[in-house]
Amino acid sequence: MFEEIVSNMRKDFDIAPMEVLKLHPLVLAYIGDAVYEVYIRTMLVINKKTNVNMLHKMSIKYVNAKAQSDIIHRIKDKLTQDEQDVVRRGRNAKSATAPKHAEITDYRHSTGYEALIGYLYLTNDMERLKYILRLSVEEE
Repeated sequence: MFEEIVSNMRKDFDIAPMEVLKLHPLVLAYIGDAVYEVYIRTMLVINKKTNVNMLHKMSIKYVNAKAQSDIIHRIKDKLTQDEQDVVRRGRNAKSATAPKHAEITDYRHSTGYEALIGYLYLTNDMERLKYILRLSVEEE
């Protein structure tokens, strides 16, 4: 379900992979954050039949700087060199805002993770995006 929605939505917009690489890593993280959030919400709505308040509380387990930092550390060995470069660019990007509820290192690593998700989404690499998202929610 999620894959079909995202894939169809992405088809409405045309951007070459080389143009995606030219985007600022915080721009990649901006769209990656939204894609990841939709993935998590979709997973929870489908798998956990409960009220909105509980869905929100469950989503926090996945959608926070510490959790996303942990994900990127856990999956880094499964990333291609290009993907690792995107993560590094996202992690090293200077943000105008500081995290309120996270350590700066976790915040930066989570930004790298979000940049990766944004990169895969914008390059329309849906198979790889699905693979990374599934790895992201796997229990260790």
